[in-house]
Amino acid sequence: MPLALSRISRTRLAVTASVAAVLAVGAPAAYASLDTDTTTRTPGTTTTTQVSRGDAYTETRLLFGTERPDGGPDVTDKQFMKFIDVEVTPSFPDGLTVQDGRGQWRDSNGKIERERSYELILLYPTSRAHKSDALIEEIREDYVKKYAQDSVARLDDRLRVDF
Repeated sequence: MPLALSRISRTRLAVTASVAAVLAVGAPAAYASLDTDTTTRTPGTTTTTQVSRGDAYTETRLLFGTERPDGGPDVTDKQFMKFIDVEVTPSFPDGLTVQDGRGQWRDSNGKIERERSYELILLYPTSRAHKSDALIEEIREDYVKKYAQDSVARLDDRLRVDF
């Protein structure tokens, strides 16, 4: 019986090793097919081509706080939406998204501040990024001045968008 067990164990070990080898060899091809770029390999190997959907866009997210460091009243929903209508929509008439949020940050005195906030999401063709950048900076500056804010956070990311 010990001999039979050892043959079964060796067979299982061989099968496991074979499966691991197949997975190890197949993994680079699987990862390569998920790559968004066209990859050219050295002669004698395969070439992987991936079709990219959509167009090159830039996504900008702006984070607006509502509490005023000067102790004034919080920015209301009505005030914020008027700001969007007057200051943002004329520069980005193709569309935008506003989401409610809850923000947290450390102020200049080291105190953790928590406040109701808004996230504005803008998508625009990357070819218009230079022009859009100036408009976005104007929006940030206007909000800081109008509502006595320390800052408006900005996050930018490049992506592909298909409508």
